[in-house]
Amino acid sequence: MSAESGAMPAAPWRAPAGGLRESHLHLYQFGRSLEMLDLSACGSADEMLEMVAGACAHKPAGSLVIADKARPEAWASGGRPPGWPTLAELDRVTGGEGGPVAFCGWCFDYHALMANSAGLAMGGVAHEDTDPLGGIIGRDDEGGLTGVLYESAAGAFWEALPDPDLDRADEVLMSGVDALRAHGFVGADDLKAQPWLGTRLAGLADEGRLGDFAVHLWPLVEDLDTLWTTRREWERDTVRLGGGKIFVDGTLNSRTAWMLHDYADCQTAGRHGHPRGLPMMTPAQIEDAVRRCDALGVPLAAHAIGDAAVRAVLDAIEKVNPRTPGFRIEHAELVDEADVRRFADLDVICSVQPCHLLYDIEALRRAVPDRLDRVLPLRSLIGAGCEPGELMVFGSDAPIVRPDPGDSVQAAVERRRVGMEEGEAVGLGESIPADIAWRCFGL
Repeated sequence: MSAESGAMPAAPWRAPAGGLRESHLHLYQFGRSLEMLDLSACGSADEMLEMVAGACAHKPAGSLVIADKARPEAWASGGRPPGWPTLAELDRVTGGEGGPVAFCGWCFDYHALMANSAGLAMGGVAHEDTDPLGGIIGRDDEGGLTGVLYESAAGAFWEALPDPDLDRADEVLMSGVDALRAHGFVGADDLKAQPWLGTRLAGLADEGRLGDFAVHLWPLVEDLDTLWTTRREWERDTVRLGGGKIFVDGTLNSRTAWMLHDYADCQTAGRHGHPRGLPMMTPAQIEDAVRRCDALGVPLAAHAIGDAAVRAVLDAIEKVNPRTPGFRIEHAELVDEADVRRFADLDVICSVQPCHLLYDIEALRRAVPDRLDRVLPLRSLIGAGCEPGELMVFGSDAPIVRPDPGDSVQAAVERRRVGMEEGEAVGLGESIPADIAWRCFGL
């Protein structure tokens, strides 16, 4: 991929012998994404519009087209600033045979999406709606809908859409498992497991289709009691309950990751009311989630991308002092220097996805140009006691990005995309050797 756009080039790293563990993904959604319209090769909003037009042209009116892997932060052409197309532009290209086709396209981080007017109507989003708690409904300068939804607004819209794949969930799941096996993985942690997922995977295990591929489920904390009480019905040798999951903040690309300092571009990125991102939980709510998991004897995994979110989770764990081992912070894309040593001191697993750096370079340079040395401080974390494969584990967050372990090794070692000059690296001082990076996958 060029510095600005296009499909990600293959990383040159190949896994040594031995099975790998994918420590963070979303298995059902990954399987679904394999059949979605892939926008990763788009280099501009115009290219997205052209691809969407082709996908919708021969669909019947009222049908639904779903896309993912859009990277609007890297789209800039013809004098247009990076970002999504306008809602009017999207509406113009989403006509099918007989009328409008509903369209929904995810940003690659799955924390923002864009829908056309037909899609917004299908998902129940109206002009008079107000922002939900923990979410943003995108609007233009005149207050009109842009079609872009962030965080809980995107999530609520998505849940309201029909799921045409649910009736064939077994096949969707096996597509995901087979793709992971092709990358050398022998197991995975599902970090937002659906309440029904354990039962489906148990059936696949009983049929012998999973083989020795092991999946640990981490449902949202609000779903944890249900899976805890039913676990004896669906747990197998290869299907287990891992723990609970919470979302403390959003993402860098959406400028909703919760930061200790203002984003450098908080005014121009359209987040005037959220200069430090969007905390999605209060300290008291985080502490309550820690206690709920500890009371059941299972760990908590906390999505925390910004340095303020990371600190809030560490503070909660330190205050509660849970007895259960295995508490985790997911992503930790920015970590303040004062919090690096706290991971090992509190025995908290740092579950990171270095491959995200390859996709986030443009967003990082615009959003936190003064703190690039705090991005994925892997060398510092390991030096402070996060043992690779134990207190530091790697994953991809598929389908957010592809589950190629070589991408994470590329990011951890080179700190830049294939083909970039060394001067374009982000936080090169936090590079780690390749053999240590592979150990973070369980080798």
